[in-house]
Amino acid sequence: MISESFEYHVPKTIEEALGMIGEFGDESKVLAGGHSLLPMMKLRLASPKHLIDIGRIGALRYIRESEGQLELGALTTHFEIESSSLLKSKCPLLPETAREIGDVQVCNRGTLGGSLVHADPAADWPAAMLAVEAEMVARGPHGERKIRARDFFVDLMATALQSDELLTAIRVSPLPARTGDAYLKLHHPASGFAVVGVAVRLTLAESGSIGEARVGVTGVGAKPYRAEETERLLAGKSPTAKRLEEAAAHAADGVDANSDLYASGDYRKHLAAVYARRAIQRAAERAAGR
Repeated sequence: MISESFEYHVPKTIEEALGMIGEFGDESKVLAGGHSLLPMMKLRLASPKHLIDIGRIGALRYIRESEGQLELGALTTHFEIESSSLLKSKCPLLPETAREIGDVQVCNRGTLGGSLVHADPAADWPAAMLAVEAEMVARGPHGERKIRARDFFVDLMATALQSDELLTAIRVSPLPARTGDAYLKLHHPASGFAVVGVAVRLTLAESGSIGEARVGVTGVGAKPYRAEETERLLAGKSPTAKRLEEAAAHAADGVDANSDLYASGDYRKHLAAVYARRAIQRAAERAAGR
């Protein structure tokens, strides 16, 4: 299908983009990489009268370290994240997650910020953002504000970003000592999206027990979530195979699981437990230096 007609705008600065968003309001959509919005427009699930293409705003594309934090511009592509030597050494979960996303075209055009704002329930990045407790930086007419990852994802394809705001950056903490990260997913055979995806950041105490574990899950429910009961059951425990399996069994507790032609809700809950156990085990091995 062909999308409805629209006016195309190309701001060169963040301020210019915010001005357009304010001017056109609900009749506009922001275009980043386009791999989510353009198919929706062709199917006429989205019909903006004004399309604001922010892809040429260079100030939104970067990866850097600042004041002890790693900061990524919202327009940073999946491939740029996957190939970043800084992230490979300081936050390997992000390159590992990027490697699991899409095909060559998606990796080179799709952006971190676009994926997060679109908030597809089967997207990969939300799980990783929850596991590293990322901070989203939004800019609007009243200035800049910061949104914690666990507060950012509100519902199915809905975030805490206001209609007059633009996601400009994502901040994450470097990998602490005695800490391991991991992301594992079951790829949908047609789309490549996560039927279930689990991201883990796990820190071992000097005694060898688990000091802290954060488990982010995508693909199971209408929005990504932290598997809090799994995290609670891991804290302070030795990372034995039995302990990990017992904790991972609760990875979908209290979640109203999605169901479709490919996977029922019960199957997704089962997969959440399986992939949580595998991801936790891999993160624990990495934390121990194995």
